[in-house]
Amino acid sequence: MATLLLKLLGPMQSWGSRSRFDHRDTEREPTKSGVLGLVAAALGRDRSEPVNDLAQLRLGVRVDREGTPATDYQTAQNVIKASVTREQWRRAREKQKTTGTQDTVVSRRHYLADAAFLVGLEGNAGLLEKVETALRNPRWTLFLGRKGYLPSEPVYFPEGGLTEDDLETALAYGPLLIDPDERATHVRYAIELVPGCRASLPWQLRELWDQPLAPFAERKFGARLVGEIALPWGEVPQCT
Repeated sequence: MATLLLKLLGPMQSWGSRSRFDHRDTEREPTKSGVLGLVAAALGRDRSEPVNDLAQLRLGVRVDREGTPATDYQTAQNVIKASVTREQWRRAREKQKTTGTQDTVVSRRHYLADAAFLVGLEGNAGLLEKVETALRNPRWTLFLGRKGYLPSEPVYFPEGGLTEDDLETALAYGPLLIDPDERATHVRYAIELVPGCRASLPWQLRELWDQPLAPFAERKFGARLVGEIALPWGEVPQCT
């Protein structure tokens, strides 16, 4: 086993796990589906291709700087809805021509402003080597959870982010992504727990539906148990 560290920094990031239609949510830190989508883009995998090997990687996040929650208010017109029949669409177009009015769809898209995340992927060393190579020269453009949300720095570490440490140790001792003067006394971790881990207080447990079960085009996701804890800097999060 090995761990690959990534740095996700940008003015806008959005990591949704429950988004539906015109309401786009975001979690407080990167989701597994979002990070693996970024990795798949770097590797040049089409959305219809399997991601079984990537889904086996374990994800952890160290939150160096909490993002400021914000909402982007958007409107659109002449939107084709899946629930509308061809005849209904034709009548709406005729109404528009005669009255000059248009139906408007409102969309609220939540995001995090100015967040800084150290992300770790733990798994097969050979696979992680391929991932790091791809991140240095990605096949497709990389986004921070949503198209248009570009990273402000390369997501890879120039000196290399692959380590033989386990996920928790790699995150605890990984490079600091913010100015030391910004650093609070404690830092928050959100880590995918290994099977059999009996996390107790002060761990807070959450179930996230962001575990890919099929190619991304099929939009099938399963549950993943995530443990959240805040610790002094340099202290390794441990779940026994």
